[in-house]
Amino acid sequence: MLYRSVVKPIAFRMDPERAHHLFIGGLGVSRSVPGAVPMFRTMYGVPSHPALKTELWGIRFPNPIGLAAGLDKNGEAVTAFSACGFGFMEVGTVTPKPQQGNDLPRLFRLPPDEALINRMGFNNEGAASMAERLKKLYPNYRIPVAVNIGKNKVTPNEQAEEDYRLCIQQLYPYASFLVVNISSPNTPGLRSLQHGEELNRLLQAVTAEVELQRAKLSEAKARPILVKIAPDLTEDELRQTVEVIQSNPGIAGIIATNTTLSRDGLTHPNKEQAGGLSGRPLTKRSTEIIRQTYALTKGKLPIIGCGGIFSAEDAYEKIRAGASLIEIYTALIYKGPDINKELASGLVRLLERDGFTHISQAVGADHHD
Repeated sequence: MLYRSVVKPIAFRMDPERAHHLFIGGLGVSRSVPGAVPMFRTMYGVPSHPALKTELWGIRFPNPIGLAAGLDKNGEAVTAFSACGFGFMEVGTVTPKPQQGNDLPRLFRLPPDEALINRMGFNNEGAASMAERLKKLYPNYRIPVAVNIGKNKVTPNEQAEEDYRLCIQQLYPYASFLVVNISSPNTPGLRSLQHGEELNRLLQAVTAEVELQRAKLSEAKARPILVKIAPDLTEDELRQTVEVIQSNPGIAGIIATNTTLSRDGLTHPNKEQAGGLSGRPLTKRSTEIIRQTYALTKGKLPIIGCGGIFSAEDAYEKIRAGASLIEIYTALIYKGPDINKELASGLVRLLERDGFTHISQAVGADHHD
C-alpha cells in the first residue's frame, strides 16, 4: 500500500520520464544500501507455491509472473526487481551502440484508461554497458534474467542482423534467455522485420550467432531465443510470421505482444500522442493474439503473454488462451509492486477453482474444452 498511498501520488505529479528515471535509479542504488533489498523481499516477495513453479527450456521459474522489457532498459535494477516477487524479468531493449532515442517528451500517462503511450525509441546505454552490469551479478541471479535485443535506429534493415549479432556476442554469456524485438512501433521500419524473408534471414543470423556463442562457452545446449511480436498483425500476417518462426528450429518461443498503435476506446487527451500504447486497452487484443498463436503452433511453441494484465483474471485468461508465462509493465506503474502477490494468490485460487493442481495444466485449456 506504500506505493499506492505515497509513491504513486508523488510520481504522478512529475513528468513521466523523470519519474521513471528516479524510480529505476533509486532501485539501482538500493542494491548497495544495507537492508534495502531484504526489505523489498519482506514487503513484496511472493510466497513460494508448488502450483506456480514452472520449468521451461530447462529454466526454473519460481512463479510465472515476469517483468516485461522497457522498464529496466540498462539492467540497472535487476537485484531490486528480483526481490519484488517476480518469477523472471527482461532487461532492455538494448542496442549495440548507445542511443538517445526519440525527442522529448516521449512518455505519456492516460490515467482514466489505465494506459501509457511511449515513443522512447530504444533509448539505452548500449550492449557493452549492460554487459558490464550483468557480469557483476551473473550467475547469481535470484530469478531468470532475459536480455531483449534490438537494432540501432541508424542501422538499415538490410544490415539489421549484424546489430542483433553484436548484441548476442556481448550479452549471451549473461542472458538466461534472449528476446529478439522486431515489434516496437518506435523504431522506423522495425516492424517490417516481422515478415517473410526479412524475418527468416534475421532469425537464421540470430540462431547462427547463438550457436557460435554456445560453442565458445562449451555449453551442451544453447540458451533459448524468443521472438516478440506486435498485437497489430492481421490474421494472415500472424500466420505468416508464425510459419517463419516455426521454420527456424533454433527459436524456442514467442512473446505476445508488444505495444499497439490502436487508439480504440481511449478517453484521455493524450490518446492523440504518437507511439505504442500499453495497459488496460491492450488486454483483449493481446489475449486474442495469444489464442491465435497457440492454435497456429498447436501448442508446441511456448508463449509468454504480455499486454494489459491488471488482475489475476487477466493473467489467467492469457494462460488458458495459451500462455505458459506472463509479463506485466503498465500495471506495475499504476498499481505498484504489491500486484505480484495479488496475481500469484489469485492464480492459485483460479487454478483450484478449475480443478488444476499445477499451472501447466491450465495452459491452453480453452482450446481443449
